[in-house]
Amino acid sequence: MLLQSKRVAPKGWPFYFMDVSCIMQKNLIMIQVKQFVFNEFEENTYVLFDETKECIIIDPGCYKVQEQEVLSKFILTNNLKPVKLINTHCHIDHVLGNTFVAGKWNLELYLHREELFTYNSTSAWASMFGMVLDSIPEKQIYITEADEISFGISKLRIAFTPGHSVASLCFYNLEQNLCIAGDVLFAGSIGRTDLPGGDYDTLVRSIKTKLLVWPDEMRIYPGHGPETTIGVERTANPFLQ
Repeated sequence: MLLQSKRVAPKGWPFYFMDVSCIMQKNLIMIQVKQFVFNEFEENTYVLFDETKECIIIDPGCYKVQEQEVLSKFILTNNLKPVKLINTHCHIDHVLGNTFVAGKWNLELYLHREELFTYNSTSAWASMFGMVLDSIPEKQIYITEADEISFGISKLRIAFTPGHSVASLCFYNLEQNLCIAGDVLFAGSIGRTDLPGGDYDTLVRSIKTKLLVWPDEMRIYPGHGPETTIGVERTANPFLQ
């Protein structure tokens, strides 16, 4: 959901979406990352696409109609073709737009099977915040660390990184130094571990054995707040020293 409870979450994260971040290697335009900030939890939703115009939507948090229109307009304006809907994990703030996205573009939901445990608790969380959450999209595809996510001419590998939730996944491309990390790792913090399925030692171990093995240049696109890099977090994140 948000940051590790031992630290105070940054204040004033804006409700807006950033400009497209274009990841390049030499002269070849590759995966482009579009970030949106949606819902009351200020959750980062990501659209990744390449020159083929196929795209994937990761953790759609678009709950309000206006947010859904923002996402739809970006996809329409850029002539994108959504081919996959993906969850890094299934806390309420990361799944609020699942039903909308799955229905509008007729997509199956890609998630780890064990995250159904997390998803089943989202209705209770929604009622606590005065929200109404639709049931999980009917069509589901279960993925693990052994799988890859493909779209257009691009591929993402998967890292199994439990600890924030029971079966959190990170999606990464080493050649292009990018990782969609969900709520595993933040700029200067890590995911909270006091929710069902969370465990502090497991999360720190996941980060150190799966993420910190990457080069310093690896960009981390987290579920909340600004992007960071492995190099910065390796040296400055107080939870990883």
